Amino acid sequence: MQSCKSLEKHPPWQEVCSQAASIRQTSEQTVRKFLENHFEPYQVTNPDGSTTGLATGYYEPLLKGSRKYSSRFRYPIYAAPDNLLAIELKDTQPGAGQTSLRGRLQGRKIVSYYTRAEIENNRNLLKGKELLWVEDEVELFFLQIQGSGRIVLEDGETVKVGFADHNGHPYRSIGKVLIDRGDLPAWQASMQGIKQWGRQNPTKLKSLLQQNARYIFFRELPPELTGPIGALGVPLTAGRSLAIDPSSIPLGAPVYLATTWPNTARPLNRLMIAQDTGSAIKGGVRADFFWGYSPDAQVQAGKMKQQAQMWVLLPKQYRE
Repeated sequence: MQSCKSLEKHPPWQEVCSQAASIRQTSEQTVRKFLENHFEPYQVTNPDGSTTGLATGYYEPLLKGSRKYSSRFRYPIYAAPDNLLAIELKDTQPGAGQTSLRGRLQGRKIVSYYTRAEIENNRNLLKGKELLWVEDEVELFFLQIQGSGRIVLEDGETVKVGFADHNGHPYRSIGKVLIDRGDLPAWQASMQGIKQWGRQNPTKLKSLLQQNARYIFFRELPPELTGPIGALGVPLTAGRSLAIDPSSIPLGAPVYLATTWPNTARPLNRLMIAQDTGSAIKGGVRADFFWGYSPDAQVQAGKMKQQAQMWVLLPKQYRE
């Protein structure tokens, strides 16, 4: 029903959304019957025809912050800058597909937008666009990776922030950087392992973080939202929302995920809903599992890197 808020006007989804709204008792049997009557399952494959891929996890982090700069709160969360241009190639070049670039004007030329290093090394570039200030640069980095979060202020107020835009540069995994350099073994290159490495190597931390040139801008969200807003435009649900590659799976579709609990062989087989995307979520059998907001969600998301198979459920009226 959350997805239908965005899908109900699209022809392939009108009937299933209307039928879903008429269901009054959402027992397991009723939901199963609804899905079997109105959807067809299709196994998701990779470009090479294989059916196994990767499932990772993400969560909604909590940071300590302030609305004012201080010696304690000195790392800014930026709103989308006014000079950030979104270039939709589908509108200018026939056959370009859904490609969307980011840039800025330099004279009469459009050039790449500033990298993470340029933004962090020159605070004047985005002066005046600070939404909030936080106390930990590593937590801020992972807030950008997650795409949404909560900031608890000194007076106890909690501010919810969500994705607003990005600088257009490709995402680069700093965990892979550490592995390639021999600084961490692969089994330790989780979010928790990276944070520990940062605490042990404070003089090398900034340089490491700037290996990922991608930078995320945020917006303040209404406090009454039940969860962060995903790419579909509706609040995410812990344990049920999935980030996918929309070129392989349509946003809003139910997806049956067959994987295992983080760092175990215990099956995790669950019907999810494709309600989000991510810069690192590319390919057919590729998913990011939203764990929600809690200390346990952070732990589970940080260590999840499991093999997975996926089936997308499409309305019987659905046509490419």
